[in-house]
Amino acid sequence: MLRIASTVRKIGTETAFDVLARAQALQAQGRDVINLGIGQPDFRTPDHIVEAGREALAQGRHGYTPAAGISDLREAVARDLQHRTGAPIDPATVLITPGAKVTMFFAMLMFGERGAEILYPNPGFPIYESAIALSGATPVPYRLSETEGFSFDPDDLLARITPATRLIILNSPANPTGVVPAGQIDRLADGLADHPHVSILSDEIYDRFVYDGYEHRSLLHYEALRDRLILLNGWSKTYAMTGWRLGYSVWPAALFDFAERLAINCYSCPNAAAQYAGLAALDAPQDFVDEMVAAFDERRLLLVDELNAIEGVRCATPRGAFYAFPNIEATGFDSRTLQDKLLNDAGVATISGTSFGAHGEGFLRLSYASSLESIRTAVQRIRAFLEQ
Repeated sequence: MLRIASTVRKIGTETAFDVLARAQALQAQGRDVINLGIGQPDFRTPDHIVEAGREALAQGRHGYTPAAGISDLREAVARDLQHRTGAPIDPATVLITPGAKVTMFFAMLMFGERGAEILYPNPGFPIYESAIALSGATPVPYRLSETEGFSFDPDDLLARITPATRLIILNSPANPTGVVPAGQIDRLADGLADHPHVSILSDEIYDRFVYDGYEHRSLLHYEALRDRLILLNGWSKTYAMTGWRLGYSVWPAALFDFAERLAINCYSCPNAAAQYAGLAALDAPQDFVDEMVAAFDERRLLLVDELNAIEGVRCATPRGAFYAFPNIEATGFDSRTLQDKLLNDAGVATISGTSFGAHGEGFLRLSYASSLESIRTAVQRIRAFLEQ
């Protein structure tokens, strides 16, 4: 018998990829499936970004780069963050990564071990809990409740901190709920002054996707936290570059060498051509991003209105990211059963709320990174299925 490490047996998965594979298998059989499951913009990567990647390859820029990324790109990230947040960023603390998940795993490896505790949101991005468990640390969830608008309670979160707590994971705008907390983050930042042993991983991958006059408030604003703050972000969502696998993180100066050493051990360096594409994305006008966010805003309002018109479904209006998280308890289905039936019987791919943690029971996640026509048709199919 092969003896697999117990930590590996604890690894979960990201159900969106499982549902994507099942949807694609049905499509290969000739089924008409509308995918509102995967969190992927339906826009093409802008031509100037694609051309920059192509040009880099044509010019022979396809060898190893520095493990932390090319200096021009690290400097561009620092400029962009300073422009958007007002916080001065030292390019020497910027790590370019092959996708944003790498930052999660590096943070867990750095702070997680047996006896340590790491706090994470539930419902929340499923890889948080999975990566914590892999590190050997104990995952400690803090609940995001519908009754509280899916925002965290700073007092509750702070009360969960113990001497064993090493790291807190925050996500704003949030996946799967679309929440953009503001005052809660202020109160949490104030409270963390009493817990100097706790670091923070701030997942801000959806920072450009905010609506209704809401403002994303980066944790970079909080100077008192900077020496223990890890910022996670990237190009996948903002520039429709999911398949390019390009992300970045900003580390406290005291931790950067450890992060860079993990990079060298893990993947040597990021993809060379993708880095030049990422540079073109940051240095060009941002009209594409504004247009995409405006399109998602229109889709968001349509999806929420259509969902709330279905008997047995209620949906709060998300203020960020590109997901709706409707409550489906009154339909009589549990989340996983409804997810599977909608895919198999109605031809609509959605994600069970339990894929984001136990507190996601009674909910589904639907992505509105799809056309208005697809959203209308998908909701019509959902309504027809539930009315049967």
